Amino acid sequence: MASRADNIASNMSLANFSKATELKKRIWFTVGALIVFRFLSFVPLPGVNPLIMETLYDQTRGGVLDIFNAFSGGSLERMSLIALGVMPYITASIVVQLAASLHPSLAAMKKEGESGRKKLNQYTRYGAVLLTAIQGWVLASGLEAYGASSGLQAVVNPGMLFRVGAVVSLIGGTMFLLWLGEQITSRGIGNGVSLIIMAGIVAQLPKFFGNLFEGGRTGSISPFLIVGIVIMLIGLVLAICFIERASRRLLIQYPKRATQRGMMNADRSHLPLKLNTAGVIPPIFASSLLLLPLTITQFAGNSISPDTTMGQVIVSLNQYLGHGKPLYMLLYAAGIIFFSFFYTAVVFNPEETAENLKKNGGFIPGIRPGKNTANYLDYVLTRITVLGAAYITIVCVVPEFIMAETGMGAVFFGGTSLLIVVNVTVDTITQIQSHLLAHQYGDLIKKAKLKGRLR
Repeated sequence: MASRADNIASNMSLANFSKATELKKRIWFTVGALIVFRFLSFVPLPGVNPLIMETLYDQTRGGVLDIFNAFSGGSLERMSLIALGVMPYITASIVVQLAASLHPSLAAMKKEGESGRKKLNQYTRYGAVLLTAIQGWVLASGLEAYGASSGLQAVVNPGMLFRVGAVVSLIGGTMFLLWLGEQITSRGIGNGVSLIIMAGIVAQLPKFFGNLFEGGRTGSISPFLIVGIVIMLIGLVLAICFIERASRRLLIQYPKRATQRGMMNADRSHLPLKLNTAGVIPPIFASSLLLLPLTITQFAGNSISPDTTMGQVIVSLNQYLGHGKPLYMLLYAAGIIFFSFFYTAVVFNPEETAENLKKNGGFIPGIRPGKNTANYLDYVLTRITVLGAAYITIVCVVPEFIMAETGMGAVFFGGTSLLIVVNVTVDTITQIQSHLLAHQYGDLIKKAKLKGRLR
C-alpha cells in the first residue's frame, strides 16, 4: 500500500511550481551562475593570441586535451582563464578518496563525521591548487615550445613572466569555479561542480548537431545515418536513465523492540547497492590513460624526425592508439572494466558495512552477522559490478565505434559525456521534485493548522 508521501509525489504536477517561490529563486540563481561560467570561458589568458591558439589546438585534436576541453566547455581550446575547469578539483578529490581508503589516519578522519569531512574537503582544495599550478605551468611551457616548433606563436611575449602570470590566472579561474559551484550547491539547485561540468558539455551540443545536419546537407553524411545516430542517442539516454537508477536492495532486519503500547515491533530497512557504483570514473580514467601517450607524441612530433627510432615509435603509437582503432577500442574496454572493479572496491567496503550493521543490531536474514555478512556483500557487489561494467563498456564503446565508422569526431557524442549529462540532469530533477514535495507538505501543514483553529 502506497504511503501518503508516495501519493503526494504521484499527484504532484508542475502547476504548483508557480507557488514555490523559494524554488524559483534557487533555479534563477543556478541559471545566472552558469551564465557567468559561460562568459568566463571566453576571457583569454593574458598574453595569448586566441586566433592562433585555435589553429594550434586544431593540430592536436584527438588527444587527452579533448576531454579537458569538453568538460570546460571549450575553454581550453580558447585558452581562457578557466581553461582547466574543475578537472584539477575532480582529480584531487579522487586522490583524497583513494588515500582515505588506504591510509589509516585519513581513514580514521573519514569516520569522524562532519568535522572529518570538512578536513578532507580542505585537503582536496589544497590538492586542487597544487594540481592547477603544476598543470598550468606545464600548459604554459608546452604552449610556448609547441608554438615555436610549429611556426605559430600563440604567446605574445614568451618567458618567465608569461608563465607565472598564466599559472596565477589559471589558479584564480579554477578557484573561482569551485566557489561558484559551492554557491550553486548552497543557494541554488543541484550539485554545483557537477552542473558546471554538465554546462560545459551541453555547450558543445549545438556544434555537434550543426556539424551533423551540415554533413547531411552537403551529402557527406547520409540521411539514414543521421536518423540512426539520433535514434541511438535517444536509446542510450533512456538506457542510462533506467540503469543508473537501478539497484539491488538487500533486506536488513533489526531485532524486535518494545513500543510505547507494549507491543513488540521489528524494524526493517533496505541496503541499496547501485548497479553502477563506480559512476563515470572508469571511462574518464581509461580514456585519459590511453590518450596521454597520443597527446605527448602530438606535442613531440614536430621536433623529432620520423626516420629515427623514436620517430618510428611515435608514428606507431599514433597509428594503433588513435580513436576508433581496434587496439584502442580493446584497451579502452579493458580499462573501463578494470577501473569499474577497482573504484567500486575503493568506495564500498563490505567489512566496514558489515561491522556497522552488527553494531546497530542489524542483519541480513539467513546470513550471520560479521564476516559472513561481509562475504555475502562482497559476493553480491561483485555480481552487480559485472553487469555495471558491461553497461558502461557498451555505452562508451558503441559511440566510439560509430564515430570511427562515420568519421565524426564529436566529444559530446562520447559515452562519458552522455553519462555525466544524464546523471546530473536526473539528480537535479530529483532535487526539484523534493523541493516541490516539501512545498506541498508545507501547504498541508498550514491547512491542518487552519482547520484546528476553526474548530
